Amino acid sequence: MLNLIITCLDGWFREKSTLWPGQAMCLEIDEILCHEKSKYQDVLVFKSVNYGTVLVLDGVIQCTERDEFSYQEMITHLPMNCHPNPEHVLVIGGGDGGVVREIAKHESVKDIVLCDIDESVIRLSKQYLPGMAVGFDNPKLTVHIGDGFKFLQDKPNTYDIIITDASDPIGPAETLFQAKYFELLSKSLRSGGIITIQGECQWLHWT
Repeated sequence: MLNLIITCLDGWFREKSTLWPGQAMCLEIDEILCHEKSKYQDVLVFKSVNYGTVLVLDGVIQCTERDEFSYQEMITHLPMNCHPNPEHVLVIGGGDGGVVREIAKHESVKDIVLCDIDESVIRLSKQYLPGMAVGFDNPKLTVHIGDGFKFLQDKPNTYDIIITDASDPIGPAETLFQAKYFELLSKSLRSGGIITIQGECQWLHWT
C-alpha cells in the first residue's frame, strides 16, 4: 500500500514517479478524505489547499477539481466534433466520470459504454468528485467493470468513437499502451471511426 508517510509529508502530497526521474509534483493538503487499496491499485483522495479534491492512483495524480475540465474537454470534444455523426461511443478507463460527462453533451450520441477495471475508482469518484461523476447519471450510459483489453476482443465494427482515458503506462493500464491493444481498437471501430488516447511522453535523459 502507498506509504503516506513518504508521499504526504509535512502537510504536502508529493508525486514522485519513475516515469519522470529527477522531478516531483507537490500539492498542499487540506484534508485526506480516503485512502484504500483496491484489487488493482492504491487509491488516495484528498482535499488540497488550492486545487480542490484530488484523485491519486498508485501515487500519481489523476485529476484535480480545479483543472480537470481542460483534460476532459480536449480528449472528448476533439474526436466528437471531428466525427460527422457520433452515435456509439466507448470509454476505456475514465472511472471518474468526467469524459462521460462531456460525451453526453453531444445530442447525436445514442449510447455510451464505459469499461473500467477498478470499481473503487468509480465508487470513490461518485462520493468525492460529484462534479465529474455526474456523468454516471446519464441514462445512455452502460458501465462494465473489467479489463478494457479483454472487453474489446469481441466488439468488431461497433463504435464510432473510442476514448482511452487510462492511467500511466505502468500497473493495471500497461496493456493499453501496447500494439495489440491498438489493433483491437482499430477492429472495434465502425467505418470513419476515431480513436483518442491519453498518452505519456518523457524527456530525453542524457547520461
